[in-house]
Amino acid sequence: MQIPLPVRAPTWVSTRRLLEQKLSDIFKCTDLKQLKQLHAVIYKHDLQADLYFAPKLITGFSLCRQMALAVNVFKQVQEPNVHLYNSLIRAYVHNSQPSGAFCALFVMQYRGLWPDNFTYALLLKACCGMSELRLARMIHAQVEKLGFLADIVVPNSLIDSYCKCGLLGVGEARKLFTVMGERDIVSWNTMIGGLVKANELIEARRLFDEMPDRDTVSWNTMLDGYSKAGEMDTAFELFQKMAGRNIVSWTTVIYGFCKAGEMEMARILFDNMPAKNTVCWTTIICGYAEKGLAKDALSLFEKMEDTGFKLDDGIIISILSACGESGLLGLGRRLHASIQRTGYKCSTHVGNALVDMYAKCGSLNRALTIFNGMANKDLVSWNSMIQGLAMHGYGEKALKLFYRMKQEGFAPDRVTFIGVLCACTHAGFVDKGIHYFNAMETEYGVLQEIEHYGCVIDLLGRGGRLEEAFRLVRSMPMEPNAIIWGSLVVACRMHNASEYAKEVLHHLIKLEPTDASHFSILSSIHAAEGDWNSVASVRMQMKSTGTQKPSGASSIELDDQVHEFTVLDKSHPKSDSIYEVIDGLSLHLKPVGYFPKATAEVLS
Repeated sequence: MQIPLPVRAPTWVSTRRLLEQKLSDIFKCTDLKQLKQLHAVIYKHDLQADLYFAPKLITGFSLCRQMALAVNVFKQVQEPNVHLYNSLIRAYVHNSQPSGAFCALFVMQYRGLWPDNFTYALLLKACCGMSELRLARMIHAQVEKLGFLADIVVPNSLIDSYCKCGLLGVGEARKLFTVMGERDIVSWNTMIGGLVKANELIEARRLFDEMPDRDTVSWNTMLDGYSKAGEMDTAFELFQKMAGRNIVSWTTVIYGFCKAGEMEMARILFDNMPAKNTVCWTTIICGYAEKGLAKDALSLFEKMEDTGFKLDDGIIISILSACGESGLLGLGRRLHASIQRTGYKCSTHVGNALVDMYAKCGSLNRALTIFNGMANKDLVSWNSMIQGLAMHGYGEKALKLFYRMKQEGFAPDRVTFIGVLCACTHAGFVDKGIHYFNAMETEYGVLQEIEHYGCVIDLLGRGGRLEEAFRLVRSMPMEPNAIIWGSLVVACRMHNASEYAKEVLHHLIKLEPTDASHFSILSSIHAAEGDWNSVASVRMQMKSTGTQKPSGASSIELDDQVHEFTVLDKSHPKSDSIYEVIDGLSLHLKPVGYFPKATAEVLS
């Protein structure tokens, strides 16, 4: 009897089949070295012009931000088809190169190939800005002419593009949405999302209520709109009605309550979340940090670490940014210590966030240590350090750093010059500031914007060169804003230029008619001149507008807590002890000749 031999599966598989399998997950590829090796194998087997492999290679190189290699792959194909052109167009759009995408379209048409509906859907993704509205309209006319509006993907893409083109674009999107014969849930969600971004919440809610079917995206879009607008009663009412809440829904409402300053409500929601991710932890921690509630922020940060959530760039940058804005140096140090303890590999972005936080909190030595230790600095690194030195009065050091930045081959941008001009202002380098201002466009090709004019006007005003400051204001290519007029008010008060101050204040009152401080200063000037009729007139104007001068506030961080004080404040639990110390200091100051400046700003 013959014993049958075991059947073995064939071990031979074609090279093409293996390559197809490796390219099947090209959309997940982020390893450029691996992709280049695969490209070399394809080239070795003379498959680089294959209309199956070429589009996938273009996609892979596009995802790795290597457009030159993607274009090189495209050029290897002698007779490209529409699908290959679409791959190239998508690559250009993904790499934020809209001009390349449209150039590919024109070449395709020149070669006698007609774009399909997918081509136009891709091109519409490149139209996202007020300047692109005309382009979106041209594509709209073209797809209507070719009959592609029957494919719902195209009108949905048009609505999305129009909504990214500002208020006029939202109007165009609304017209198209109204005449659409068929709408799917994407059509409704895109239109509602566009209206929300344009702050048209009433119209967005009307469409939301009219929707035949809603999904989680629909609900979350409306929650996001109400939360960002500060309408938390409506947002919470909607949240309660929502059946399929997900983690985005919870986080959106928590964010809204944090921004509204209702931290108790935010915490209740956070504690009752069925599941948490790094985004919601970051949201609540940043909420506490922005409000100066350092102990709560620290406590939650420690809980997050204990729960097992690992740090990532998003968490670190968000929390450090909140610390910098609120001055919570303690929390910033705690986060930095955690980064060092866990051996977290800091990217350039994280290094920049650390420099910015320490600089804004006044810990300049620490900021400089981190800045000097960064292996890969970018322009943001230099700008953060220059601005940090400038805002704390180290003008000369800031300018030296600017000179070093140029020596190391970095070209300054608009933000750099804000820091440089700020440094000149705080150091009193008037002539240097004017030199840098004039050199911006001629030597560095950076256009002077309103922020730069504001810095120089402030510089001239503080230096007592008020006539020059006013000449510059009158010669500005744009209308001066309240910040510029406000800096001139400060300069006029500093140099007792009452006539100039009157002119400035009249401009400020027109721009900000509800700000009582402008009326108060003008009233003080008239009172100092003995013009009591004008004082009475200004006070009557204040009453008619219902304005009230806000109290000035100061804050200090002590023992992981921020203490805030206003004028004649008695709300602090230790206010009696604090005032005793202040009175004691005053007694010590008077013998050495110090007396507070007399002011007539607060009139009874």
